[in-house]
Amino acid sequence: MTTLTHTLHRGSAYLAVWPKERQLAALFPEYRITTATRLALRTIPALMVLSLLVQFQLGDPRYWPGVVTSVLFLASLPLQGLFWLGKRADTLLPPNLVTWYQQIYQKMAEAGVSVTQPVARPRYFELGETLNLAFKQLDKSFIRDL
Repeated sequence: MTTLTHTLHRGSAYLAVWPKERQLAALFPEYRITTATRLALRTIPALMVLSLLVQFQLGDPRYWPGVVTSVLFLASLPLQGLFWLGKRADTLLPPNLVTWYQQIYQKMAEAGVSVTQPVARPRYFELGETLNLAFKQLDKSFIRDL
């Protein structure tokens, strides 16, 4: 169980780190997953409460098993997004993205942004941190240059 909770916490951290920039949507699935997960985290609790209240007020007791099943399914949706993000955050970057990661670091260093040394074997989490910093510190056209 600790592995599942670690993955969910890692996914939550990755969700917070990944930049909310539409330009990344064509390059990475993270934009779509993070958008859907954020929406689910905001709306699903209200939908769960609403389904339970409507069933409690208007429903027949015979339908409770179906309602509980649908509420459990709704509860699993944001967890699925966080789990995917947690697994993705710990995945090593492919060689072409490692080169891109290093180029971003080099561009930030040339622009005078104070950065630490790049990680030797970066994961998607480090790429997300780097992209987040780059979008905050550099001109947004840097993504086209790469």
